[in-house]
Amino acid sequence: MRGPSSMTAHLSPIVRPKVSDKLDYEAELAFVVGKKARHLTLDNALDCVAGYSIFNDGSIRDYQRKTTQWTIGKNFDQTGAFGPWLVTPDELPPGCHGLNIQSRLNGQIMQNANTKDFLWGVAETIVLITECMTLEPGDVVITGTPAGVGYARTPPVFMKPGDICEIEIESIGVLRNSIADE
Repeated sequence: MRGPSSMTAHLSPIVRPKVSDKLDYEAELAFVVGKKARHLTLDNALDCVAGYSIFNDGSIRDYQRKTTQWTIGKNFDQTGAFGPWLVTPDELPPGCHGLNIQSRLNGQIMQNANTKDFLWGVAETIVLITECMTLEPGDVVITGTPAGVGYARTPPVFMKPGDICEIEIESIGVLRNSIADE
């Protein structure tokens, strides 16, 4: 879950908060719901998707681990970058299966994976979510990140002011953000 103030746009800065220097990147596929959805099946789950985009689920790692719920570490102002495009499903493989996904920090590849390796595909994700809640038009669902995030590296790598973080997903585009201090 992310609140509206936690979001930022393509080419806008991701903001590292005053209280932490542990701002991490997470390359993620996002999809936007186009119609109300509840109790969907694998056969009809993708019918509710209006389009696909890119998300950088910027996470404040020390706050993410202060509680058993990760929500606080993912809701600092202007830490979740989204965009720049919404690509319709007819332009992509079903469920975006088989697309390369990559994060780059200052031009260095940090995450390099493929959506075919996700633990749960888009359809499986929709089925699970709609078992417990109704998805509404305009809802954005973020699918999760591949290996290579900064906190899991030795030594850890965190974003800092002046850095440029890019998330690229094949056939969808590149989300680009600078990093700035609060």
